[in-house]
Amino acid sequence: PMTFERALEQAASQAPALKASEASVRASRSGAIAAGQLPDPTLSVGIDNFPISGPPAFRPREEGMTMARIGVEQAFPNPAKRRAEQTRARAAIGTAEAGQAVTVQDVRLETALAWTDLYYAKRRLAQLQHLDASLGDLQATVTARLASGSARPSQAYEPEQLRAAVSDRQAQLEAEVVKAQARLARLTGDPNVDVSGDPPLLAVDRERLRRGIGATPRLTALDADVAAAEAETDLARAAKRPDWRVSTSYGRRDPAYGDMVSVGVSIDLPLFSRKRQDPLIAAREAEAERARFSRASGERDLDAALSSDLADYDMHRRQLDNARTTLVPLAKRRAELDMASYAAGKLDLGSALLSSLALAEAEVDALAREADVARDAVRINYTYMEVRP
Repeated sequence: PMTFERALEQAASQAPALKASEASVRASRSGAIAAGQLPDPTLSVGIDNFPISGPPAFRPREEGMTMARIGVEQAFPNPAKRRAEQTRARAAIGTAEAGQAVTVQDVRLETALAWTDLYYAKRRLAQLQHLDASLGDLQATVTARLASGSARPSQAYEPEQLRAAVSDRQAQLEAEVVKAQARLARLTGDPNVDVSGDPPLLAVDRERLRRGIGATPRLTALDADVAAAEAETDLARAAKRPDWRVSTSYGRRDPAYGDMVSVGVSIDLPLFSRKRQDPLIAAREAEAERARFSRASGERDLDAALSSDLADYDMHRRQLDNARTTLVPLAKRRAELDMASYAAGKLDLGSALLSSLALAEAEVDALAREADVARDAVRINYTYMEVRP
């Protein structure tokens, strides 16, 4: 059996989604090493001025200009482009890390909710099993009354009917236990996972949540998207600046004529930027603008979702308080009075049993309301708080 914290730790070490996000971060960091580096030099080998016509045709030794050549060329992208490539690589790392933080948050949230669901489903199931056992004791009382002639024969079936109704409810809760256990097993990697200990007491600090909403993983991921889009824009602008290349070659000729060395510089001429570079720059600027608007929209959506979740939390807290202070005590008092009346012969067994069932349903409902409050607290704290991988 796993405590709440142990389940989170196990999920953090076993969830395949986290391992995939870690691999993505490693890939981005490794790729950033090559960003902005000079291209590899180019080696060229050839024969220049080979005669194919005239008296020296196909006799290179008789042609003084024929030579075997070997050369090296090195390209030098403009500094702005190299800086932009480095910026883009850093933005890619930021995007991967932000995605990892979102994955960590999702795994922690799913694990916390699965643990909470399993914990409360088992408690509700135990509550119904306790009622089922008490109905068995009541069945013995009815049997004794039937033997003494103080009860009607039809009353012998009333406890069994109630136990059948309780059995249907148990079947539903058993299915909820299996489902929650399957979810928790998927996240922790333990096929026989179970819960132990008490659920965490998660406080909902509204002011802290409001202040820190900008640092939540999902908004951080949107910030990374903005940085990546801006880096692509800078790279597109850098394409308007010319790149240049330096080449040198050595030519070996017949010893009678002497060897030769050539050195050259070539520069790109972006003369048609209006139809080539400028449209790409405009496209990248539009993408950056889209990313900025998406980020602003994401913050509004997250703020609205926080307000909605806080409203649900307040509602479920009031419902839980109502169940604890009013509904369960009243149902318990009514069940006690009806059972006392039944023992005194003043109330029929069916009415007494219905009061007992109402008490059990009230207690199970109170546990369900407590589970709703716990789920709300988990969702709020694990969705709107900063999470680092």
